[in-house]
Amino acid sequence: MNREQQQSKRKVEPFNSYPSTQSSLPNLVVTPSDAKRRIDDLNVFVQNSMVKGIDYGMISGFSKPTLLKPGAEKLCDAFGFSKTVDVVNRIEQWEVGVFAYEVKMTLTRKDNGIIEAEGLGSCNSKEAAYRHQDAFTIVNTVLKMAKKRALIDAILSATRASGLFTQDIEDFPKQTNIKGGEEQSTKFQLQTIYHLVSEISISNGEAKELMMILYNVEHSTKLSKKQAHNFIQDLLLLQNSRKKG
Repeated sequence: MNREQQQSKRKVEPFNSYPSTQSSLPNLVVTPSDAKRRIDDLNVFVQNSMVKGIDYGMISGFSKPTLLKPGAEKLCDAFGFSKTVDVVNRIEQWEVGVFAYEVKMTLTRKDNGIIEAEGLGSCNSKEAAYRHQDAFTIVNTVLKMAKKRALIDAILSATRASGLFTQDIEDFPKQTNIKGGEEQSTKFQLQTIYHLVSEISISNGEAKELMMILYNVEHSTKLSKKQAHNFIQDLLLLQNSRKKG
């Protein structure tokens, strides 16, 4: 029997009949049970250790609260991350008073030095919250805001907490300032706000940030009567939660 006859007797297997030695999908690094346990642990930490009005803020009309800087710092410590800040882009036009910063925040695990996540944040002096202020006096504020946004962006990514919190508070429709026909906050309401802020030991900066997030005002004297009422209720809830803790 010649070579051609031997080859013709060989059984030829179809191409697709061979067992595949490679999977079309990559192996999961984290199993579903591990992922669920991590989410459950995060939920427990948020419920037991984070405080509404300080670590996160509730915005009317949205199901998820927004993560605030103290809460981001608390999560950073809880997960064992170290922070590295880099200003990757800056505009400082002193002659016209225009300032803008873009910041990258890198989170690194303290136990093994592995980079867990990177976040980006930007801020400029032409944003609605700053455009009517003296730009030359808020340069550091604008830079700090960019850093804060980068931190929160990185934390949400590193802790997989985007299902619990949101960051995009600048895109939310804020409650309007006092319009014609709306009643001005009363003297008693303002005194109550001052008393609660002092008793709860909230800094003026934190109180200002909350009012900016919720009502787009920088001072309690600019709150309407209804806004002041709602703000007092939030402060009372915060006061009660701290007493229970």
